[in-house]
Order: sequence, then structure tokens, then C-alpha cells
Amino acid sequence: MFSKILIANRGEIACRVAATARRLGVRTVAVYSDADADARHVRACDEAVHVGGNAPRESYLQWQHIIDAAKATGARAIHPGYGFLSENEDFAQACADHGLVFIGPPASAIAAMGSKSAAKALMEKAGVPLVPGYHGADNDPALLARQALRIGYPVLIKASAGGGGKGMRKVERPEDFAAALASCQREAAASFGSDHVLVERYVTRPRHIEIQVFADAHGHCVHLNERDCSVQRRHQKVLEESPAPGLSAARRAEMGAAAVAAAQAVGYVGAGTVEFIAEPEGDGDIRFYFMEMNTRLQVEHPVTEAVPGLDLVEWQLRVASGEPLPLAQDQIPMRGHAIEARICAENPDAGFLPATGTLHVARWPAHVSFERADALPRVDSGVREGDAISPHYGSMIAKLIVWGEDRHQALARLAAALAQTHIVGLATNVAFLQRVVASRAFATADLDTALIERERPALFEGPVLPAGWAAAGVAARQLADEAAQEGADPWSRRAGWRLAGGARRRLVLARGDEPLQAVLERRHDGGAVLELGAERLPFSSRSLGEGRFDVVLGDQRALLAVYRVGERYAVFAPTLPGGSALLHEHDPLVHAADGAGEGGRLTAPMPGKVISLLVAAGAAVTKGQPLAVMEAMKMEHTLAAPRDGRVAELLYAVGDQVAEGAELLRLDKA
Repeated sequence: MFSKILIANRGEIACRVAATARRLGVRTVAVYSDADADARHVRACDEAVHVGGNAPRESYLQWQHIIDAAKATGARAIHPGYGFLSENEDFAQACADHGLVFIGPPASAIAAMGSKSAAKALMEKAGVPLVPGYHGADNDPALLARQALRIGYPVLIKASAGGGGKGMRKVERPEDFAAALASCQREAAASFGSDHVLVERYVTRPRHIEIQVFADAHGHCVHLNERDCSVQRRHQKVLEESPAPGLSAARRAEMGAAAVAAAQAVGYVGAGTVEFIAEPEGDGDIRFYFMEMNTRLQVEHPVTEAVPGLDLVEWQLRVASGEPLPLAQDQIPMRGHAIEARICAENPDAGFLPATGTLHVARWPAHVSFERADALPRVDSGVREGDAISPHYGSMIAKLIVWGEDRHQALARLAAALAQTHIVGLATNVAFLQRVVASRAFATADLDTALIERERPALFEGPVLPAGWAAAGVAARQLADEAAQEGADPWSRRAGWRLAGGARRRLVLARGDEPLQAVLERRHDGGAVLELGAERLPFSSRSLGEGRFDVVLGDQRALLAVYRVGERYAVFAPTLPGGSALLHEHDPLVHAADGAGEGGRLTAPMPGKVISLLVAAGAAVTKGQPLAVMEAMKMEHTLAAPRDGRVAELLYAVGDQVAEGAELLRLDKA
């Protein structure tokens, strides 16, 4: 076993690797950018080395700096995590050339599987079924358009060197192909340094099922069963589970054997994932096609760990240090069911637009473990309460992993854990995940990659927390804050007691753009009433500490968690419809002034770079027409016209960096 390793990554995967290394007695070295100087992964390691500026190309992708850091600190091996340099054959070869162990496959295996086109050609020779498509080297746009017509619409354009949903576009009609191809190639070049793409038939109602494989340097290779990763948005995974619901034992064995054959065909060593796209067969089983092989550990590896009870990072370290695989194929257990939810800084109601900001509150379920493969429920996260989600890296905040004796129990535990996950300070997908888990389609395992779109009404138009309970939560928090500030002087107390009569407090709030007004009346006898319009409901609250309250409203009682950040309140009510509400103290005059003129402005939703302007000054545009494309948090975002009008002036050029809220162009009335 190694005495010291360097972790060439950041965030939750760096923390995850450090946790296993610490348990095994292996010292760790972190690397960090300017933006990550005080990041959680830096604190999780024994040593840390600065490797450059904020952007990945200035720091985490500078592999010469990383190799220098490993040699300077005496690290014998480098763990690349996932993303960044994990599938870069030049980096893997450079490690070997400098006498360092790359904790991953040999450079030759990365090269063989690094190109989707080359990998598909290799699998075709090996007899692994492929989705019909074009996987050739010639990327002439006219040729690709002809191939798309031959394949038949809808088609899927995919970055050949890609992964994680980057550089991928579904195209429904021939007239949309050219624009989709250009966008796909831009994103692929920015993310992977290559704009080469392939075109495939878009499989109707596809499921995304992947097989975890592991090989050692002694000729042994096994699979650790499968994960179903079908629930996706923007071609990126949202929920993953193992085993895949409804998969027969015969099909599991067949897919596992195909995955092992794929790994052995390229002389694989270490952890890898063979991804398949699957569609239903008439007999209730599935037909599967090879999609790609990821030559690294996957984001969703914890669900594979939870089912057999293994630590895959420990396996990586042992195999990389020359040991044989710990278990043979027939020794790998399969027990229960595990599900992982990716908690991201994003706004599902705005097309899953990534969000930036400070985690003013980050509270996790009781009795949760962090980055431990041997304890569940588990949270893998690279941030702490008080940290900021910046625009420089991905939007993931954490992964929440649960396990149950069966899928029904795992679902119940995930629902309970999500209800106890409270994040305040920026938009997240937690409430959306709760709706997905509760949806008919997910609960009954009616899975495919279009589940979110198919279930849109249930997922985006769900119930909201009743106004009375939202106001009651704010009232409880305000009363507790005031009580905490009171001294012994009775004249300083603001408890609402009056010599004659009661005290009335007006709560002027807003939930989004919707005003919410209530009056809290504290009677002379010590009781209280919450007024909402003509309705008067008895009210009482008792603080339980740490933002939790026992609240009675009318004849109902509920436990609420209420957090205050400035003039904003987050109310969490897991047992009530809607589950949560975000409110802010509302001044109608200020609100009206702030909103004046917004309808004609096109502003940047977050910090990023302008990569395309789709109109010129003087052009007439219609509401909803794409006007500009920005790149932020490793994704492209198309910005549309807020109304009909004429472009008066372009305020930025392609390549410009812009701040959040910056006006990109001025739009006059038509």
C-alpha cells in the first residue's frame, strides 16, 4: 500500500478519496486553485499545494503543476478522481514517465475508450450490440446532416470525447440539425478540447443502465452489478439506483459479461464503468446497446458500494499498489437496494439553470455519515455551511445516499432524508427531488430518460405550503429572535404584553412575486391569534433550538424548521403539503421600483462568458427568440427575448466575461 498519495481533484470526490486513505493510514496531498484556498477538500488532506488560478484550465488541468506537486511532497501515486484529468491519457502516461503511479487504467486503455467513435468500432468488432448511427472520423457538417437523414429522426449528437451530458443534443427535425451541431461542438471543445462528434438514432423511451467493472494487473476482471441512471435532466443524472428495477438475472449476467469483455479487450486495470442504453422488449425484459466506457470512478459509485458493502476507493488503492482484486466474481454479494440523489445548486423552474451563492444554512439528516462507504445514510459533499458555490466549477452541492432491504424501504428512507435536508442561501433542487421520489413513475419504477419531461405536471406544478403555515413559521422565528435579544429589564421586553388590550404585529411578506400578508395578535391573556384575511386561527409556538419549532395553528400541530438570512426566511414543514417555502419581508413600494423596466432587458442569469450572439443591432425579434448563448458552470445556456422588440444595441461581444445581472443587449419596443 502507498504511504502518501496526491489527489488531483477537488470537491466531494477529493474528500471521499481522502476519507478512505485516512482509514487505511495513507497520507494525502490536496491541490487547490485560488478559489479553493479554504475549500473543504484542502482541510480534509494532510498537505495542500496551490496549482493556479480559478479556471480549471489554469489549475486542475495543469498536469505538469500537479506532477511537480506530487514529486515535491513525496507522493508515490496520484488519484485523479473524476472529471478534469481522470480520462486524459497524456496525463496518465506522464505520471508513468515521472515514476508516479496513476490510480486508474493504463494510458492505452484510456486512449482506446476515450473516443466514443473508436470505442464503438472496437465493441462492434467484439460483437457487442451498438445503437445504429454514424461513428466515423469525417465530421464535415454536410456529411453529418446526410447521415442523420439516413439514420432517421430523432437523432442524438454526442461529443466523441465527452461525458456527463456535455456536448449532447437531441434533434427532432432536419432543419434544426445545423444549429444543434454547432452548439454541441462548441460545448464539446470547451469541455474536452475536441469538437469531434458522432450521430446516433435516438432510442425511444431509453433506460440508462451501466455496469461497474474492476480489473487488476494479474488478469482478473469482475463486474459489481449494475446501476440504473435513467432519471436525467439536460442529459445529466439526477437519481441513480442499484440494482436496476425489473432487470432479470439472465439479462444482468449477459450485460455483466459484455462489460467484462469490453474491459478485457483494452487491457483494463482499475475501476471503470461500461454504459448501456436499453429499451423494452416484448417479453418484459430489455434490449441493450453499448454506449461508452468511462475509464474512471463514477460520480454515482456510492450506490454500487452500498449494495455489496464494499469500498471502491479502497479497491482502487489496492489494485494500483499491485495487489490482486479482493474478491472473485462469485464472492461479490448483492443485498438490498441503494439510491443516490444529486443535490445541486440550480433552479428546476428555470430550466435547471445553475445557481451561485453562499450556503448560509446546510443541515443534513440526523445520524448521517460523511464520505464513509461503511455507514448509511451517507452524504458526500465538498462544501460546508458558510461556503460559496462559485461559477468556476460544477453545480453539485452533495450526494445523498440511502440503503434499504428492498426498493420500497430505500424510497421511504430517501424521502425522509430529503425532508431533513435544509439548504438556504441559493436555489437548489431538493424540493424537486422530493417530488420526483414521490411521483407515480419513479415510485413504480416506470423509468426512462424522459421521465422528468413525461411527468412535468406532477414535478413542476406540485402543491405549495399553505400561506397560513408559511406565515406561522415566520412569526415563530421572529418571536424566538426577539426573546433571545431580551434582557432582564422588563421595560426592554418585546413579548407583546400590554396593560390593557393586546399587541398586533403585521407580517408583510412575499413568496416569489406573490404578496402574503398576515397579522399576529397577542392577546392580554397570553394567547395569540394569526389573522389571514378574514380567517382568525389560534397560534402558539415553542422553540426546540437550532431553528426548530413546535407550532400550533388552529387545530393542527406541526414541527417546523425556520431559518432567517437577512430579510429572507426559509420555512421547512416536512409533514405538510408543499413541504417548504421561501419568503422575504416585502415593501410594495421598493418592489415596484426594483421591477420597473425589467420586461425589456436581457440580463446574464449568472457570471459567465458570452460565446455566441445570435442577432445584430437593429434586428427585429419576437418573444422567446434565442438571442445569445452564455457558458457558465461548464454548460451552455441560451438566453431568449423577454418580449417582442428591436435590438437597439449589443453591450457585449463574443468572448467577453460578464457579471451576474449584466445587461447583454438593449431591447427597444418594436
